[in-house]
Amino acid sequence: KTTTKKIGTAVVSLAVIVGSVGKFAPHLFLSLPFPLSIILWTSTGHDMPPCFMNDAWKVDEIDTWTKDGDLIVATGAKSGTTWMLYCTHQIRTKGADLDDELFPDVMITTPWPDLRQSRAGNWAEQKDRYNTTILPDGRPMKDLWDHPSYPFRIFKSHFAPPDLPVTKKGGKKIKYMAMARNGIDVAASMTPFYSAHTDRFRNLWGGFPPVIDESSYDSAEPPAAVKDILPGGPLGFFYFGYVKKWWEYRKEPNVILLHYSDIRKDLKGGVRRIAKFLDVDLNPKELNTVTERCGIEHMRKANKFLYRLPLNDDPEALWDLEKDHIINSGSFVKTGGIGTGAAIFSDKVVAQWKKAEEDEFGHNPALLKWAREGGDFPSE
Repeated sequence: KTTTKKIGTAVVSLAVIVGSVGKFAPHLFLSLPFPLSIILWTSTGHDMPPCFMNDAWKVDEIDTWTKDGDLIVATGAKSGTTWMLYCTHQIRTKGADLDDELFPDVMITTPWPDLRQSRAGNWAEQKDRYNTTILPDGRPMKDLWDHPSYPFRIFKSHFAPPDLPVTKKGGKKIKYMAMARNGIDVAASMTPFYSAHTDRFRNLWGGFPPVIDESSYDSAEPPAAVKDILPGGPLGFFYFGYVKKWWEYRKEPNVILLHYSDIRKDLKGGVRRIAKFLDVDLNPKELNTVTERCGIEHMRKANKFLYRLPLNDDPEALWDLEKDHIINSGSFVKTGGIGTGAAIFSDKVVAQWKKAEEDEFGHNPALLKWAREGGDFPSE
């Protein structure tokens, strides 16, 4: 009885300690090995992934740092986000930033408020550093994301309404770009993307995302990344939740909802449509220049997409802005195939994914068709 009582007391004490850390200093969990780090992080009520936060988009916060005309590129994960960030920058400069002087890295010129850049970081601290950080070349970071020549500023997000207050009454007039992609293609892109993160970044976040063995891609069970984004997974909102939410807002005047396959099939038409939404007039020469610079071949040559962390201030692991980055070089600009994702998975996993689509979207055949293929919205 004494031994049992001691064990019970120890268990209660441990639970109290874990609960206290989870409440007051959850970032400490992220210094532990994976998957213990993530088990403790999620079991104490914290959302995945641990590097994400949505504080910047709160109704009582968003007007404190945005301006009228700002664009939020809120495309789905692995659905062309980096592509659209660079492309909308080309549109606002009309292709005139030929040497990418204003675009040294995607994280500098098109900031990502969702991303916690330090293990214990918070939005209030990062908001200040967006305005005060000096880059290694001596330029204020603010001069690149808030340059006076820009007709609008660009910010990245992976969230959807209601995390993004799209229809908020009053306040700043903000535009939102959303983009979905064929789901199995998203899964196929997400799977190697887990492994593409640098160890430097992975170690910052408790070993997440884990490296996925390529031999598991075509196994009977979904690889870890696919399990995570399936309904009920810790990242289920990345695809299924995202598509369903944005579909409801597709007719809002400050929203443009695109499909990856449509832009891939007709890039010039996509550029023209996006420019119109952004109230940017491109003459034929400018349209051609912007379209060429939005193409995959040019983006590969530009290589401005390593996702550096200019706001990181972790004292024990301070990042070198010139050397350290989130993603291994070349991992973000891929061929971006359409309908080719199923080829890397087993028939069983593909069938499981298709069933999930039917379960989540099947109540609305138009939504199911659009999510898979793109095309025009149904007339209603």
